Amino acid sequence: MTKLWVQWGYDAEVTDIRTSQPGGKARARLNSAERQESILAAAIEVFSEYGYRRGKVSEVAARLGVSEPVVFQNFGSKSALYAAVLERAVAAVRGALVEQADQGTPVPELLAAFLDPGHMERFHAPGSLGFLFSDATSLTAEPGVEHAARAALRQLADAFAELIRHGQREGGVRADLDPLAGSWWLMSIVSARTFRAAVVDDQPELETRITGMTLDALTPPSKAGTG
Repeated sequence: MTKLWVQWGYDAEVTDIRTSQPGGKARARLNSAERQESILAAAIEVFSEYGYRRGKVSEVAARLGVSEPVVFQNFGSKSALYAAVLERAVAAVRGALVEQADQGTPVPELLAAFLDPGHMERFHAPGSLGFLFSDATSLTAEPGVEHAARAALRQLADAFAELIRHGQREGGVRADLDPLAGSWWLMSIVSARTFRAAVVDDQPELETRITGMTLDALTPPSKAGTG
């Protein structure tokens, strides 16, 4: 099985998508943009480890070595900071999809790597972008962040829909498949993994079968079973 999704890095360490310095003491004399990037990087760490409800702005500040008011001065509120984190997370996944597709990686191969049981386990683990998306699914009615949570999940589905369209253009995905419906089907399979993990004894075996069935349904008969 290809390890493309590990190579992209976002699932192994969420801090791989940072554009600023690692956590710890903040750099001296940061300009406004650099300060916001450093706060966002620390917030990505905190919310991907603890989620929105348990994640604290004070922890974000502590990881930067600044006071809590500095965080609020730059983002205004905890909910606004979380919204920025989700926006960055979606951009990271969408960018990885576009990059790999543009480099010529077949879409069935990308989907097989994404749905691989080992990748799914890492994708849902605390500290990963997948944990952020799972957290967002529980916040679609949470005052202050419901709009950001819904928007992030819709944008993620749109990214998968575009990947399916790309696959249809290159012939690796069934031409009669509705891209939007297919994208939400993939999202449902991914989000239901936590439920399956809670009730199924031999989950890796089940996940492998689910992946195979999904790829068979998405790909033309001559390409089915490539996962």
